[in-house]
Amino acid sequence: MPDSPHSRRAATPRSRSSSKDVAQLAGVSTATVSRAMNNPDAVDPETLARVRAAADKLRYVPHGGARSLRSHRTRMIGAVVPSMEYALYARTTSAVHQRVNAQGYALVLAEHHYDLDAELRVASQLVQHGMDAFVFVGLDHHPALFSLLEDYGRPYVLTWGVDPLRRHPSVGFDNQAAAYQVTRHLIELGHRRIGLLSAPLGGNDRAMARGQGMRAALAEAGLALDPRHVQYAPIHLGTAEQGMSRLISLPDRPTAVVATNDIFAVGGMIACRKAGLRIPRDMSITGIDNTDLGATQTPGLTSVRTPIIEIGHAAAEQLIARLEGKEFEAFQSFPIEVVYRGSTAPPGGGALR
Repeated sequence: MPDSPHSRRAATPRSRSSSKDVAQLAGVSTATVSRAMNNPDAVDPETLARVRAAADKLRYVPHGGARSLRSHRTRMIGAVVPSMEYALYARTTSAVHQRVNAQGYALVLAEHHYDLDAELRVASQLVQHGMDAFVFVGLDHHPALFSLLEDYGRPYVLTWGVDPLRRHPSVGFDNQAAAYQVTRHLIELGHRRIGLLSAPLGGNDRAMARGQGMRAALAEAGLALDPRHVQYAPIHLGTAEQGMSRLISLPDRPTAVVATNDIFAVGGMIACRKAGLRIPRDMSITGIDNTDLGATQTPGLTSVRTPIIEIGHAAAEQLIARLEGKEFEAFQSFPIEVVYRGSTAPPGGGALR
């Protein structure tokens, strides 16, 4: 009887490719494979390229601790995040650490800066160093990442979203719904020209989903997002301020802006203040994630409360259950909630009819 997606047990690893397999495919000796992996400067470039191509094709990952990996666990879990500079990823990771540490596991951190190829390389290195399991952020990843983890029997969980196709164990919330709800709020207030401040979309399915949610709400109301009213920038207050400055300099500037996180929203508020625009009379602004940064602004930021800590705890508990052969919830979606504050009002500050 097939496993229920809500009650699964850890899978056993597939047999892994060996250095002998790589040597045969590359047409070299196993000693050459070893040198190529451990001391590449000692191998001529053409041979090195052949060995690496063979290793990639076979999804071979060398590991000095091979005996340890086969015989027992290291009790180390790898957390690979886009960036530790973004405080909310750090908070989720801290929540993971709290849970795994209480069960005697160590958490090893790595970041990939929204580069999915780099994420794959980092994960391969962590497999080599004996990680028992992995936590990743987001739903979109290099296809070879999942092949690597499956081949080496490494449990993993995706966070900050829930796989709609239920292919990969995941713990998160509906990012599209978060932006949809705040956009609907602005539309109901009477706004028709609504702008978007967002992180770049490359390697960031959360930003993509939030942008889609905004566009869905606009389309439902018979509106569209004007391409001139969109600004993409790295997640920093300064770049958010610059993006908002460009939006408010337009002759037909938006009357409201949806920011895909609170950092963008607060950066936008700073730009408005410097330009002499009053919030919310001259510009309404919304955020997502409901951070202290937004809540302590004047006026306070209307934002979406997201389950940052709950995600980390649930991800850790799932991985520990899987490593210990216990039943686990493969897919967990947590609720979100719009927190209404003073940063939004009808256009021009008029009363809502």
